[in-house]
Amino acid sequence: MKTHSINDPAPSARGPASAALLRVLTTPTERTGPELSVLADTVERALGTTEDILTDDDLQLTLYLLYLLHYGPADFVHGDWEWDPELIRVRKQIEVQLEEVLRLRCPLPTVLPVNGEEVSEALFSMTADAARPTLATWAARHATVEQLREFLINRSIYTLREADPHTWAIPRLRGRAKAALVEIQTDEYGGGDPERVHAEIFARTLRNFDLDDRPDSYLDVVPAVILNSVNTMNLFGLNRRLRGATIGHLAAFEMTSSIPNKYYSRAFTRHGYGEEITRYFDEHVEADAVHEQIAGRDLAGGAADDDPRLIADIIFGASASLFADGLSGDHMHEKWTTGQTSLRHVQEGR
Repeated sequence: MKTHSINDPAPSARGPASAALLRVLTTPTERTGPELSVLADTVERALGTTEDILTDDDLQLTLYLLYLLHYGPADFVHGDWEWDPELIRVRKQIEVQLEEVLRLRCPLPTVLPVNGEEVSEALFSMTADAARPTLATWAARHATVEQLREFLINRSIYTLREADPHTWAIPRLRGRAKAALVEIQTDEYGGGDPERVHAEIFARTLRNFDLDDRPDSYLDVVPAVILNSVNTMNLFGLNRRLRGATIGHLAAFEMTSSIPNKYYSRAFTRHGYGEEITRYFDEHVEADAVHEQIAGRDLAGGAADDDPRLIADIIFGASASLFADGLSGDHMHEKWTTGQTSLRHVQEGR
């Protein structure tokens, strides 16, 4: 089992934007005035020259670190930067471009649903094919132990904070939708039992696989496409105007979870691993089969009936969830089927 020092070092920069941000975050606050100006200019240039923000390591890491200020732990950060207006302005610059690209890649249907029942039907239709993704079924038959190790590392970036990005929406909803979201999140957080918190179950899975269970321990090695999937959740969750997108994202997330987790459990079982590894995935086979009904009908449907103005963003959020997760899954599947690593570089002493 891994043992570690108390304080984590700062992650490595992936380009000029993330390097500029890390200089701000790791410098005593009284000396950061010039660094903030450099950061704003550097991010603006990066946004103007990026070929694709969704796969841009530098910009995705920069946005991830800006969101990390709202979560922690981040021992490498000097001072309280969470609500610094200059960093919020920089974050907004990146968010605007990310949202524009997501809306371009995830266009709305010509005809939108008009009520909660139609929204639910649309979501179940959208997620029908994605509920049986290529990566999960391939992994159940072919993934090696090393590839499963990489899978856990990639998943750790979100799953060690599982459910947290969607929880931001709770105070922004009311009535049936709010009750549904609380019901889902209560299960995610173990119903009051710390041993059943899904993030904690996943942490035990990592430890039993001899991997580091600290959030962001593997931040240096996960690719931009993985960071993008988490950044998309936080983009929706931390912006109240996008609460409809948060609802749609969570609905699609839950409605495409049960069957894939069954196959991931089989992938580990095929290599002789037992409940100490598979419990996390087995838990989601049962829990998410229930959650998908609550999310699709009561959360999304209830929100649509309560405020029809949210319908377009509910559909957009669901589409963005499927799109971002599809990019992540396609990345791992492509790398592994061509004999390559899905990580940015080989682990050394982690």
